[in-house]
Amino acid sequence: MNTTDVISKPVYQILADLTREPRLEVALPLALKDWIRLQIGEAQAWQLQFQERYGMEWPAFKQAWLDGRISDKHSWDVEQDYWQWEAAVTDEQRLREMLDSLP
Repeated sequence: MNTTDVISKPVYQILADLTREPRLEVALPLALKDWIRLQIGEAQAWQLQFQERYGMEWPAFKQAWLDGRISDKHSWDVEQDYWQWEAAVTDEQRLREMLDSLP
């Protein structure tokens, strides 16, 4: 089986060029790892924005939310922040699991 049986020639060329690796079975995991690392960086950037906004990390914010210590916690902006922050934390965990599963 050659690479064009699995992916198109233009995609293979880009993959090989980006990774500097002609073997598809090596290039694909390398590219996926890089992509996942970029996504982890984005999730971390989101988390940092919320940490700076609220002056605490996610576990402390979540506990303060549950304890009723976050003012206006049911306002649109604060509630949106809660859900986006939780999503960024969950995304980072999921992406790290993906990264760990690659060879």
